[in-house]
Amino acid sequence: MRKHKNRQKRGKKQRKIIIITACSLLLVMTVGYATMQTNLNINAKGNVVKKTSLGSDLIDKVGVVDSGDGLYKDSYEENVYAYRGSNPNNYVTFNEELWRIISVNTSDNTIKIMRNDVLSDRKYDDVAKRYSSGGYCNDDGYGCNIWGSSSTLYDSNLSPITTLAREVGKTAYTLLTSEADLNTYLNDEYYKGLNSTVQRMITEGIYKVGVLNNQSGQKINVDISQVNAVKWKGKVALIDATEFVRASINSSCDSVYSSTYSGGTNCGILNWMLFDEIYWTMSPFSDTYSSYVFYVDTAGRLYDGFGDANNLYGVRPVVTLSPNVKITGGDGSESSPFVLEIQNRFIPYFFILNNYDILITGDFMNTFIYSNTNKRYH
Repeated sequence: MRKHKNRQKRGKKQRKIIIITACSLLLVMTVGYATMQTNLNINAKGNVVKKTSLGSDLIDKVGVVDSGDGLYKDSYEENVYAYRGSNPNNYVTFNEELWRIISVNTSDNTIKIMRNDVLSDRKYDDVAKRYSSGGYCNDDGYGCNIWGSSSTLYDSNLSPITTLAREVGKTAYTLLTSEADLNTYLNDEYYKGLNSTVQRMITEGIYKVGVLNNQSGQKINVDISQVNAVKWKGKVALIDATEFVRASINSSCDSVYSSTYSGGTNCGILNWMLFDEIYWTMSPFSDTYSSYVFYVDTAGRLYDGFGDANNLYGVRPVVTLSPNVKITGGDGSESSPFVLEIQNRFIPYFFILNNYDILITGDFMNTFIYSNTNKRYH
């Protein structure tokens, strides 16, 4: 009897050591160690669950179209699929509100979504707050049109930048260290007001905020290259002007210019982003002065010259959903929007440790040990 109890004690102790060791190994792997030297006999067998793939899963669920309302493969950016048309089934419940899916990026399996309704009117940037006579923000009376700052802006290759030209192809000026007021509000007060589950669904996105030169004859491919020249990383943003253009399936909508005060309302036709309230984009207008920002009016025009940054217009927040989010219900219609659920942040690991098969779940609370010697679970 005593020997049996001693064997039980030794077995429990050994299992405890194995669990502690296995958890420690998982922690090491989580923080990025690819290999490690050890006296233990470890043979990794790989993950036991499928890699999260929100973007690809959505494409598989809804399919891709080439006419009418729906999800299209983008003609200008690789790995991007965008919802287009007058009213596609791209509704999703998020933060207990209706939001809409803008696009899918299969390179990282993220989805970009925009709030369906408009928040109360806000200034894009306040008067003179970021004014600098020799810097980028040179208009002290009307605010500044650049979304980010010298610490949060990058070039198209994601290298940090500290200078930027107000006009495409012209002299670059020093950027300031502060963000646009609307940027600060969305990523501080607004973001903090979201519940913790919703916050976990949001991943840091990369957004296009380059200066856009609106001129006759310039087509959408040039527009995209211009907004793509400067990028901003963060949690909450707005659409850029080219995203509004690409949401339309009107064949006459082929550039930002085709939907401006000069070019008409072509891009407001057959476009789900059209709304009955004016709202901001995050695209600066190329001009001698740094105060003009594109906004969308109720007729479907992208205004530039009247869009002083200190004006009061509506706000439709945009966020990027983590690939760890899963669609668990709904068909994307307004009456049955997609339902989202956040998956476990960690992927379980399965490996052999000293002749034991070890499965550790992502929350570390459930560890399953199978003895290859005794052929049973512990």
